[in-house]
Amino acid sequence: MPKRDLDQIDGRIVAELQSDGRLSNVDLADRIGLSPSPCLRRVKRLEREGYIEGYRAALRRNSVGLRFTAFVGVKIDGHANERALVFEKAVVAMAEVVACHLVSGEADYFLEVVVPDIDDYQRFLVGKLLNLPMVREVRSNIAIQTLKAGSPLPLAHLE
Repeated sequence: MPKRDLDQIDGRIVAELQSDGRLSNVDLADRIGLSPSPCLRRVKRLEREGYIEGYRAALRRNSVGLRFTAFVGVKIDGHANERALVFEKAVVAMAEVVACHLVSGEADYFLEVVVPDIDDYQRFLVGKLLNLPMVREVRSNIAIQTLKAGSPLPLAHLE
């Protein structure tokens, strides 16, 4: 189903839900100035059409023992579509990879990898990532401090 543009009310709904995904429908409707029934219909449509991918709890990494973050640039051999698809499928299945981007520049892909410590990162790097036959080069950048992460998307353009 083709996506349509969000109207101003839809924009307010997604902004409120990004801010607090646990809002009840009644509270959400009150915040955006709709009655609960049309508000719920809009939320269900936004979910069905793929604007809202899901709801989840945002965890503090250090609190759950994930104290090590690396940003990894990966170059793969050749750029045949089959090799890239195999790489993408393998990386998406790795729990340690919390983000994967196809990029332009020095690297082909840019990964965000989260693990408990440097020893776990070494095991991930040697035991998983470098075991993929199409991986030609890996460059790791270690996060020293995280100043901002997991922020809501900027939706000012929807207003």
